[in-house]
Amino acid sequence: KTMCSSKLQTGLLVAGYFIYLLVGAAVFQALERTAEKQEKRAAAQMKETFLQNFTHLTMAEMEQFMKNLTEAIQNGVYPVGNELQIEDSNWDFSNSFFFAGTVVSTIGYGTLRPRTAGGQIFCVFFALFGIPLNVVFLHRVGKMLSLLCKKLGNFLYEKGMRKKKIKFLTLLFFLATGILVFLCLPSVFFQITEGWSYSEGIYFAFITLSTIGFGDYVVGKQPDRNYFSYYRTLVAIWILFGLAWIALLFNL
Repeated sequence: KTMCSSKLQTGLLVAGYFIYLLVGAAVFQALERTAEKQEKRAAAQMKETFLQNFTHLTMAEMEQFMKNLTEAIQNGVYPVGNELQIEDSNWDFSNSFFFAGTVVSTIGYGTLRPRTAGGQIFCVFFALFGIPLNVVFLHRVGKMLSLLCKKLGNFLYEKGMRKKKIKFLTLLFFLATGILVFLCLPSVFFQITEGWSYSEGIYFAFITLSTIGFGDYVVGKQPDRNYFSYYRTLVAIWILFGLAWIALLFNL
C-alpha cells in the first residue's frame, strides 16, 4: 500500500509541478507580450528615423541613438533585418515556459526578464512558491532515481559482489551515464542548433546545470538562426531533469 501511495504522491507532485510552470508561463506571456510589442515598434521607428536622417545628425543626437539602441538590445529587442520580427516574441509560450523554469531553478540568466510592473510583482510571488516546489520536486525525483540505484545494487549483491564495490560501481554508473546524457549529448545538440563549438556547448551545459547561469550563452537567442518551435521548452525540460540528476549525485 505504501509503495502505491508513494507512487501516487510522486505522480501528483510531478503533475502539480508542471502545471505550476505552465500556468506561470501563461501569466508571464499575458503580462509581458503587449509591452514587448510596443518596445519593438518603438525600436523599429527609431531605426527608421535614424536611416532617414543619419547624414546630418549632430553628435548629441548620435549619442542618444546609441543609448537607445543599447537599451533596446538589453531588453531583448534586436533592430536587425527589415520588419524587426515584430511577430517573433521573446514571450511566446515556449520562451515563457523556459523563463518560468529558469526562475524556479534559480538559474536566472538575465537575458529574458519581466519589464512590466505586473510581471515583476508576479515574478516575486511565482519564485516565492516555485523555488521550494522545485526543491521538493528535485528531491523526489532524486529519491526515485536512488531507488533504481538500490535495485541495481541488490542485483549485483545477489551476483555475489561486495557491498563497497557495489557502492563504488553504482556511483560510477550514474556519474558516467549522467555526464553522457546531460552534458556530452546535449552539447552536440547545442553545437548543431546554435552553431557553437563543442566546448562552448559543454561550458553552457555546465554553467546552466550548476545554476550559475551567467547569461553569456543562452539557447534560442540568435536573431539570425531558425529554431524549431518548442526548442526552448525541450531545453527547459533537459534543465529540470539535469538538476534532478545532480540532486541524485548529492544523495549518493
